[in-house]
Amino acid sequence: MTHYYPDGAAPVVMHTVARIERQLPVEGEVLVRVGSRVEPDDIVLRAQYPLDPQIINIARDLGVLPTQVYSKMKKEEGNKVAKGEVLARAGLIAGSTVVAPVAGTITTIDRSTGYVTLTPNPLPIELKAQVRGIVMEVPDSRTVIIETPASYVQGIFGLGGERFGVLRLLVTDPKEQVDISSIDARSAYAILIGGASITAAALRRAIDEQVRGVIVGGIEEHELRDFLGDDGFDAWRTGYNTWRLPAPPYNRDPGLTLMITEGFGVHPMNEALFKTLSLYDQQEALIEGVTQLRSPQRRPRVVIPLSRVRNIEQAAVIKASLAVGSPARIVAGPHRGTVGTVRSFPALPQLLPSGVRSHVVEITLSDGKQTLLPAAALEPLSP
Repeated sequence: MTHYYPDGAAPVVMHTVARIERQLPVEGEVLVRVGSRVEPDDIVLRAQYPLDPQIINIARDLGVLPTQVYSKMKKEEGNKVAKGEVLARAGLIAGSTVVAPVAGTITTIDRSTGYVTLTPNPLPIELKAQVRGIVMEVPDSRTVIIETPASYVQGIFGLGGERFGVLRLLVTDPKEQVDISSIDARSAYAILIGGASITAAALRRAIDEQVRGVIVGGIEEHELRDFLGDDGFDAWRTGYNTWRLPAPPYNRDPGLTLMITEGFGVHPMNEALFKTLSLYDQQEALIEGVTQLRSPQRRPRVVIPLSRVRNIEQAAVIKASLAVGSPARIVAGPHRGTVGTVRSFPALPQLLPSGVRSHVVEITLSDGKQTLLPAAALEPLSP
């Protein structure tokens, strides 16, 4: 079960300024300046990501004494080698050989142990802007912050990196589940808008069709594990301060970016979110899948740049809050996912069904009934 703690940000914000942070995992080179206008495919950062050295037991692999390894080496310390290139040979012609498992540089040859250390070539990394906008800050050699007038929709769980694509509506009702047959060649380079859920098989089909991202209300846990190929629990940690996904090497990726708007299970997408996304069908967007519950919190989101807004100054930053008469989404309890209207803020603490007495918010549901909920169970919607 995913426990969601509201951070005060509205899940749907229209006509605002979105800040896009592009950050390298290591120090690198910044290729843009403050004030530069960038396009989605513009490279803004570049770096060389160091990989862990590999230690090769040459003595064991050749079947010789450690003191004999140096004489069997075909390369010396400091030499560069290609993947598959012979590092050492036991005999002149037909003897056993050891080849380099990766391309890199021979760092050390230990004559006492027979071990050879091979440092792989660094992984080149280039980060694109992924969105149209203006570079507003370059705080260090790892980070570029871009701002763009946009509308955005936030989810509560996601995975995958940042990807730029065109929004494509797959369903007409937020209660529908994604049909695998609807994911075809027309979905290439798109960010698909689904309904209540999606299967692992459909996600794999999406990767085959070069889909950039998928947005749905929920996904069953066993389907997510099937998609990720993770059958155990050892790689998962839960808790407000420690929650994280299994951390793969930097150069691995699920193949697309997934954003869940409601939670694990089959859950119809919230109507306000679905209507907003449907409004921007066939428009370019950026999807971000990073989820982080520890500070600083990060939620997955879809950012839709507003090309009709010519200057960033024309867009206003909107901060939604709970107020009498304002809409709010319920994010906990039996009415989770329902949008209601704030009726009042009772002055005295109230007794909740859980037995806890707390300050609450009185909410009017869509059927006209009233319920009392703590503020932490509510998420303000953009006016």
